[in-house]
Formats: sequence, C-alpha cells, structure tokens
Amino acid sequence: MAQVRFWDSGKGEIKVNGRDYLRYFPVFELHDALLTPLRAVGKDGKITIEIKTVGGGLRGQAEAARLGIARALIALDPDFRKSLKKLGLLKRDARKKERKKPGLKKARRAPQWKKR
Repeated sequence: MAQVRFWDSGKGEIKVNGRDYLRYFPVFELHDALLTPLRAVGKDGKITIEIKTVGGGLRGQAEAARLGIARALIALDPDFRKSLKKLGLLKRDARKKERKKPGLKKARRAPQWKKR
C-alpha cells in the first residue's frame, strides 16, 4: 500500500518513507518503474513527491507507488488520464496470497505421501 503526496512547485525530489528513492529502492528497474508516470506526462524532475509505503516487498511497494503517482497526476490534470491509461499505469495488480488450507502444509503443498 502506498500513500502519495506531491507538490507541483518543488525541487523534483522523490522521498519514500523519508529516504531518497535512489537509496530506498536499490535496483535500477524499480527507479524506472517509479518514474514512468512522470515521464509519460512530461513532469519528470518538476514535481516534489513524498511516498509512504507499508507491507509487501520492494517490488510491490514500487508498483503501488507507481499507481499512486499516476492517480495523483490525474488529480492534478485529468487530461493526463489518456496517456497514462495507454501505458497501462492505472491498473492495480489484483493477485493476493492464497490462504493455507487445513490438512495441507501450505496453500497447495500436501504432506509427503508414502505408498508403502
């Protein structure tokens, strides 16, 4: 889950949980994912963004932040919706962890079975 706040007149900084996004996300691929919505609308380096993320791993947090940034940009200017939707930046990843079932070790992993 990510909560995004932004200021249109800023230095162009991006902070994630109080730290610079380059230090918070160690993988370049995640930096790129975070900046994709800004590049799509031409606001890269022009907006100061503060992101608070909770839960999941780094990739899930980066994708949640990307969705939050895209939605915040639409709140700033509804004309951005078309270009963001075209790139698929307004879709939420709906996959959830499957629950553990009784009698199984994990969600689908059954205990080892011995025929004889």
